[in-house]
Amino acid sequence: MAKIGELEVCELNLGGNVFGWTADEEQSFAVLDAYAEAGGNFIDTADVYSGGKSEAIIGNWLARRGRRDDMVIATKVGSWAERPGLSAKNIAEAADDSLRRLGTDHIDLYYAHRDYDETPLEETLSAFDALVKAGKVRHIAASNYTAARLSEALSISDRAGYARYVALQPHYNLLERDYERDLAPFIAREGLTTLPYFALAMGFLAGKYRSADTPSDSPRAPRAAAYLNDRGERVLSALDDIAQSHHVPVAAVSLAWLRAQPTVAAPIASARTTEQLADLLPSLTLDLTAQEVEALTSAY
Repeated sequence: MAKIGELEVCELNLGGNVFGWTADEEQSFAVLDAYAEAGGNFIDTADVYSGGKSEAIIGNWLARRGRRDDMVIATKVGSWAERPGLSAKNIAEAADDSLRRLGTDHIDLYYAHRDYDETPLEETLSAFDALVKAGKVRHIAASNYTAARLSEALSISDRAGYARYVALQPHYNLLERDYERDLAPFIAREGLTTLPYFALAMGFLAGKYRSADTPSDSPRAPRAAAYLNDRGERVLSALDDIAQSHHVPVAAVSLAWLRAQPTVAAPIASARTTEQLADLLPSLTLDLTAQEVEALTSAY
């Protein structure tokens, strides 16, 4: 388990972006059941995912299975056209909407989905602080923030006594490494934690796309195919070698590499079927050697 504030979370953060999109409620319930049975307790969603359907499906599952007290629920505000931006008014109304869809009285981790320059950080942080004080949110976090803006936000919170961002959700995986330049050192200095999204590069780092002709029914396939270049092939080759030596799926090795990064608490990965989830779960018990981590890092 990893720690985010006082939250104890599974080191595989189950992404809910596919719920209500490529997975209907029945399929989503099957994935959530299997994840919980494997000891998972950390679910990531957002109001924008399928226009609130993801939150509603998760809320229905929590209610029918009686699992709310067992689960850590993270959701986000700001990116949905129905509830755009990070104004105080929008944050307050969007939080109530998310609580209703999730069928709960509190959100464990509430993200600013993106940084919006048109809203003063002071206003955004004051609104988040009000939610924490009201007991509607336990912790707040940021997604898609630069190091400079995250630093500014933390300074405002410290100066005003507002609730402080405790985590960052950036785009980070074996093939997307911009995070390492400025954000990783900053996160380490500030004692925050990182929860990377697109941890499997839209399926490429699961070994699903080996050529431009790979058949796929996934809407992410065209974007994943963009990684089919010399670098992507080097990384896949290194992943294949390590996966074979440990007798685990390629996806598990990709996630284990992220888990091994010092600032990462739990990578986010989604599954629309229980078969896809089965490829992710071995990452929880796969501890790569220093040499294996270096082999993957240098393949980039």
